Amino acid sequence: MLSEVVSLSLVAVPTIFFVVDPISAAPFFLAMTRGRSAAERRETALRASVTAALVLAVFALAGAWIFRLLGIGLPAFKVAGGVVLLILALDMIRTQPSRARITDKEVEAGADQEDPAIVPLAMPLLAGPGSIATSIVLMARARAGPWWRALPVLGAIAITCVAAYLILAGAARTERVLGRAGLSILERAAGLLLVAIAIQFVMDGLSEGLPGLGGLLHTQL
Repeated sequence: MLSEVVSLSLVAVPTIFFVVDPISAAPFFLAMTRGRSAAERRETALRASVTAALVLAVFALAGAWIFRLLGIGLPAFKVAGGVVLLILALDMIRTQPSRARITDKEVEAGADQEDPAIVPLAMPLLAGPGSIATSIVLMARARAGPWWRALPVLGAIAITCVAAYLILAGAARTERVLGRAGLSILERAAGLLLVAIAIQFVMDGLSEGLPGLGGLLHTQL
């Protein structure tokens, strides 16, 4: 059991971390909290990270029930989530802000708000469509086995949001240490990983929703 938890965690933690991508969120955080003290920024980062963790955990746990209620099959959601992730990933590789994650108007609105922690920092910047879809798909895979296989997914969400708090709370230092070149390199590397994850989601969804197509692909390979 312990070895399986570790192996599942080694998959879930980097997957969720790179989808949430708190490092590239740091510049947006600084833009929305400009003129605030370091203590105020830490409080905002804490509220945003906790809210994001709760949102991702709720969707991960309730995702299957929501699908049944709406009559949506998991294979269809895997394909849809893979497409969203692919859009995000391609924007990351090109090191340009993704409108699928947050728009310029949302950043400006967040900068004008007294407390941007919930919207738009927690949602959609940290807990956006891509990270929600990833959490649901990973949890669906985990629930195919014993109940404890869900723990690595929830743990990955918690670890990612703790890391998000640390990165955002020290966003000015993070940006200064890494610099624009460092942030671009990390964003491209994360984008490449997300491309692979997105394609895997789409392939899984197609093979599960269209078993004949899955068998054909397996035969060809």
